[in-house]
Amino acid sequence: MAMKIRGEDCIFFQLAKASQTGSRFWSQKVAGLNLTATQAMVLRFLFDRAEVTSSELGARTELDSATLTGILDRLEAAGIAERKPNPTDRRAIQIHLTEKGKEVGMEVSRLMELANAEFLKGLNPSEVKELGRLLAKVRAK
Repeated sequence: MAMKIRGEDCIFFQLAKASQTGSRFWSQKVAGLNLTATQAMVLRFLFDRAEVTSSELGARTELDSATLTGILDRLEAAGIAERKPNPTDRRAIQIHLTEKGKEVGMEVSRLMELANAEFLKGLNPSEVKELGRLLAKVRAK
């Protein structure tokens, strides 16, 4: 017979609570930029690459098309990003940051560095590395 575990010891509970804690922490860090946590993450991916197709961005962010479209709509409405036709593939759309988007992206990048360090401050460097390795391993399921 399998050993019974308490609900609070269940890995799914632990992962859900860790995700909520991280999302709440990141949301507070980017709230002053009038961005949601997910919008800020997408903006960071856009900031890392000058121009990207929406399908490439979806693959990198691991967001489904409908979710990503909504986020891009809001970023475009805020004057942060813009969609343009892809000059080499008429079927594809490229996503570009506006000048405002580049400035906000730089701030998101700065905040991300600080937030990562603050969020993980209770762990030593080897624990941070191990946590990242274990999370990647769990996500690969």
